[in-house]
Amino acid sequence: MTDAVLLDLDGTLSDSRPGIEGCMRLAMAELGHPLDAAENLDWAIGPPTEDVFGRLVAPFGGSVAAAVAVYRRHYAAGGWSDNTPYEGIAAALAGLEGAGYRLFLATSKRIDFARQILEHFGFARHFTGVQGAEMDGSLSHKPEMIAHIVATHGLDVRRAVMVGDRAFDIAGAHANGMRAIGVLWGYGSVAEFDQAGADAVVGHPGELLGAIRRLL
Repeated sequence: MTDAVLLDLDGTLSDSRPGIEGCMRLAMAELGHPLDAAENLDWAIGPPTEDVFGRLVAPFGGSVAAAVAVYRRHYAAGGWSDNTPYEGIAAALAGLEGAGYRLFLATSKRIDFARQILEHFGFARHFTGVQGAEMDGSLSHKPEMIAHIVATHGLDVRRAVMVGDRAFDIAGAHANGMRAIGVLWGYGSVAEFDQAGADAVVGHPGELLGAIRRLL
């Protein structure tokens, strides 16, 4: 069985913060609750969209579903493309595929947006499978999503690794008995990965292949 590498999208393959944060601010302003320009939204990059807006609208008692709908309207209108691949990621994906690994996207972003972004960057050709949150909101959390990928593709968790930039990625992998690598070019930190118990931490996409080989 070919070894598998699961990769997060936001903060792992690309710097998507400008589009995500911009659309969050547009949505909250449209709902009548503009966010302070100085408010730090680092925490909002990575978790499921519903979880993020649950926290944003909580002080106002608004509808999470309505806020998510407004956000996604703005995101679909162009926010998704305000997004830049990290330097070295294209070469890293090609290198992993060339080394014989099967690649799977595992992102909390809605699956249609995830596919659109991979195609836009020219990354889709490297992936055996793409999994994001389903249109009904299911599979938006990493433990359930990774379990679904494992079951759907018949993966051996002992021969697979998750790569992501947040503790959610590490926790989701470990919940399924899979090892996980934290990356430092996204939105996470060494302290976050230490607390989550990451099996390895890398600082540049060029280090991924070596780290994966050491774990698998």
